[in-house]
Amino acid sequence: MRTSTSRVVQLVLLILLALVVLTPLLWLVSTSLKGPAEDIFSSPPALLPAQPSVDAYVRLFQDNPLTTYLLNSTVVSGLAVLANLLFCSLAAYPLARLRFAGRGLVLGLVVATILIPFQVVMIPLYLLMVQLGLRNTLLALVIPQAATAFGLYLLRQSFLGVPKELEEAARIDGCSRLGEWWNVMIPAAKADLITLAMFVFIGTWSDFLWPLVILDDPSLYTLPLGLQQLSSSFSLDWRIVAAGSVVSILPVLVLFVLLQRFILPNASGDAVKG
Repeated sequence: MRTSTSRVVQLVLLILLALVVLTPLLWLVSTSLKGPAEDIFSSPPALLPAQPSVDAYVRLFQDNPLTTYLLNSTVVSGLAVLANLLFCSLAAYPLARLRFAGRGLVLGLVVATILIPFQVVMIPLYLLMVQLGLRNTLLALVIPQAATAFGLYLLRQSFLGVPKELEEAARIDGCSRLGEWWNVMIPAAKADLITLAMFVFIGTWSDFLWPLVILDDPSLYTLPLGLQQLSSSFSLDWRIVAAGSVVSILPVLVLFVLLQRFILPNASGDAVKG
């Protein structure tokens, strides 16, 4: 009886917590769906729109190059994810499975860079991009995100958990070190690779400061920069701003829904069973 009561209390608390977390999102969607004649600042506030309308979404795409912003963000985020998965996994493999002098020092120095705020390296990074002729290019948005200390550390820990028997079996089959990385480590670390991909995608997709610094051409703006253009000193329609925010959130939600099932299983355990 006590166990049942405890579970009910936990369920109620989780539902209340979910409501607290979801209320701002529901309010955002509600605001974007309110009709042009509806007062969005009514008192008491109305959570549900009295006159539902998609007018804000229609005007959002008609009056703004939102498709261009979405395409730019997709390209930059996609390339950043691919670069992270490649470079971080290649760097994590020797740090996890090979023995060499200074391995701990290298790992410590890499992890220590997590403590450095981006604002500290922003100016040197900007000067580097200018010298390379990459200012006002999408590539300048990808390079700083091409490899992260968090990704390297995450995959290094994942590779450490791979049983040595798998590596030895691959070596007996004639695999090189690169073959072991590709045929053993990558499949075994699938869950952590997907986790890293989600973190990198979300971080790159929502990045505002670095694109603001390095880009001047509106045709290269990513979605956060494009949404910032929706507000000005002369006109501000909160319905369109809310609609733009909903559009920017949707890809992240879809990505999480599609990939969450790959994160739950234990990838190393699956590899051993296979």
